[in-house]
Amino acid sequence: MDVSITAKPAIRPANPNFSSGPCAKRPGFTLAALDGAMLGRSHRAKEPKAKLAEIITRSRDILGLPKDWRLGIVPASDTGAVEMALWSLLGARPVDVLAFESFSEAWATDIIKQLKLPDARVLSAPYGQLPDLAAVDFNHDVVLAWNGTTAGTRIPNGEWIADDRAGLVIADATSAAFAMKLPFGKLDVVTWSWQKVLGGEAAHGMLALSPRAVERLTTYKPAWPLPKIFRMTSGGKLTEGLFLGETINTPSMLAAEDALDGLRWAERIGGLPALIERSEANLGAIADWVAGNERVGFLAADPAIRSSTSICLTIAAPWFASLDADGQAKAAKRVAALLEAEAVAYDIAAYRDAPPGLRIWGGATVDTDNITALLPWIDWAIDTVAAETSAR
Repeated sequence: MDVSITAKPAIRPANPNFSSGPCAKRPGFTLAALDGAMLGRSHRAKEPKAKLAEIITRSRDILGLPKDWRLGIVPASDTGAVEMALWSLLGARPVDVLAFESFSEAWATDIIKQLKLPDARVLSAPYGQLPDLAAVDFNHDVVLAWNGTTAGTRIPNGEWIADDRAGLVIADATSAAFAMKLPFGKLDVVTWSWQKVLGGEAAHGMLALSPRAVERLTTYKPAWPLPKIFRMTSGGKLTEGLFLGETINTPSMLAAEDALDGLRWAERIGGLPALIERSEANLGAIADWVAGNERVGFLAADPAIRSSTSICLTIAAPWFASLDADGQAKAAKRVAALLEAEAVAYDIAAYRDAPPGLRIWGGATVDTDNITALLPWIDWAIDTVAAETSAR
């Protein structure tokens, strides 16, 4: 195999952080942004509680959350928020869960193997594809990931979701919120974390509930016991304080200040439209590069379902396709390792359960200039690994 290696590019990304979570900090971030943090204070005191409530208010405003929805800060990042919803709300109706990447598959495991719901269906699709949305039964509760963080796929719109649905639609939107327009009128529960599109720190989740979800919470009692960390009602009534900044457990006030910094930045640059535009520009830059490049392709072949945040790439070169599964996995990891060694891209190997390839975070905190500076380095790294493989 005759391999021509491209020269090392002259330009490096100014910020090499392309991790899919925790994600890059917003442009211009310094630790001085956290100077207002209420360190050493009780989160239940007036001023710290006001900071937590401000996170809720600013998040609502930027996302355009309907006025009659509740929004609260919950423990354990997006995972905690999804788990709270599943364990508190499911069991009243049959369930359809859409499983098309690792996290949505985890929710299917919760529903089938942990909650052991007898009337549950798993609608599956391989990485890079979506299940048959027309097969969903809206007399059932529906659980889905709006954006497949590990597969580079996203739900394209909410038109397929019935307005007159009897069940609830529970959407894990952790890598979609603040980068995609979420159709709240078609959803009933939406979750996300601080660590994704706005580049916040980990450990805290956000849980948004429609009036229909609140009604379910207050009129239905699951057959299983709920740990304290999941409880959102008391005596058949919603715990309203949870949605006013009174968290169930102790939050980090340092992380809270960081979340506020990200929200204020989002407001300064133009709110949700500007955030979406930044993310879509990152996807556009990569799409232009892929279109003229024989080395790479998108894991999500259909542009209509291609994520603008977790942008997943396959290595399409013939030399790579000729390798066995183990060889492909090692070659893809070697590409990512070369980029890390050159300090041009950190943490962009494909997720451990996904097909071998690369995953570039394209959320709003990533400048498109950094994306465009990275892409020639990927060409160089792939060619370098091709030459190494040929020489064996």
